[in-house]
This record gives sequence, C-alpha cells and structure tokens, in this order.
Amino acid sequence: MNVTIEFSNDCDSTWTPPLEDCQRWINAALKAIAMKNDYSVSLRFVQPEEAGELNKNYRGKDKAANVLSFPANFPEELSETLQFRPLGDIVVCPQVVACEAEKQGKELEAHWAHMLIHGALHLSGFDHSNEPEAEVMESHEVNTLENLGFPNPYLVG
Repeated sequence: MNVTIEFSNDCDSTWTPPLEDCQRWINAALKAIAMKNDYSVSLRFVQPEEAGELNKNYRGKDKAANVLSFPANFPEELSETLQFRPLGDIVVCPQVVACEAEKQGKELEAHWAHMLIHGALHLSGFDHSNEPEAEVMESHEVNTLENLGFPNPYLVG
C-alpha cells in the first residue's frame, strides 16, 4: 500500500512539515487500518480565510478549521481501472494548527502529524460524531502516533 500525494501550499509564510513527513504520516494511518490498495490524496495548505469559508459551507461552522477532509466517494468499479484510487482531499490551515499547538502546549510537528492522521482516517470512513465512533477513531490516532514516536495528543497540553 502506498499513497501518492497531490500537493498545494498557499501558505508560504507559515511553517509546514516537509511533504515527505506528510506522506509518511498519512501512509502510517492507512496502513494501521489495513488499507491495502495504492491511493492518491490531495493535500492542500490554505489561509485562514479559505479554511473558514470551507468550514462554513460544508460544516456550518463560522470559523477556520484546523483540518477538513473531503472523501472522494469514487465508484469502486472505476477505482479498479486506476493505478491509484482517489481517496479524497485533506485541507489544512497551518496558522490554525500552529495556534492550537501553542495554546495546547503541544510540539508543532506532533500536532501536524495528528491533524494529517485525523484527516486520513476521515477519508477512510472514520468519524467522531458520537462517543463510540470517537473512541474507535481516537484509538487509531493514538496508536498510529505512538508508532511514529509521538505522544498521545489527548494527554498532552
């Protein structure tokens, strides 16, 4: 299983992790849940204004989001004809991630890894809209982060 990332960065003035790290973290999340095919993911880093607009339009929340995920929901029969199955889009607002990491007392790189793993799990069908689903998703996040050498994000800060 491998992930190909289509990447776009509209936030040159804000620190973002190297693309290789992003790919490693997303790969780790998908391998941890036993995804087997090769996938493509669109990864975009956006300004707070765009993150806020997307969050308002798609989630009804009037603030910039740290990470948003948009599953491709690509038809299975078409996916089989492609080298890489489109999994969807992950949109991250680096300014929000940096602000959260500072406020929560988390290492910036660890918070970035958490956000990308969180986004990848959403693309794979995981959700946290109720307590049982949240527990399953958080368990996958924590295990993946710990396997990558990062602390449990729910105990830090």
